[in-house]
Amino acid sequence: MDIKAIKTEDDYNQALKRLDEIFHAPVDSPEGDEAEVLSILIEKYEEEHYAIDAPDPIEAILFRMEQMDMNKRDLAEIIGYKSRVSEILSKKRKLSINMIRKLHDKMNIPYESLITDY
Repeated sequence: MDIKAIKTEDDYNQALKRLDEIFHAPVDSPEGDEAEVLSILIEKYEEEHYAIDAPDPIEAILFRMEQMDMNKRDLAEIIGYKSRVSEILSKKRKLSINMIRKLHDKMNIPYESLITDY
């Protein structure tokens, strides 16, 4: 097992290739241990170099609506009038604290996603 820190894109690609080779190794084997360590190193490199920003509140709402097969009328039942829904989704109106609470309770959208600035 020759494991080193992943510092470059080439190191990253080599680590991915090696992990692919040993991915199905038994857990209590030397290759299984190597796969676990490589996974941690790869995850750390990806967090530093390929970070994914959290969605803004409107993106989070739209994503959750799609997951729940909801339309604007369904959303209006949660937060209020249909015209208000249009204003919110077009970012002409900000979410109120009451709306954030209802979206969290009814749609299970994390508060962290709903309170970020947009």
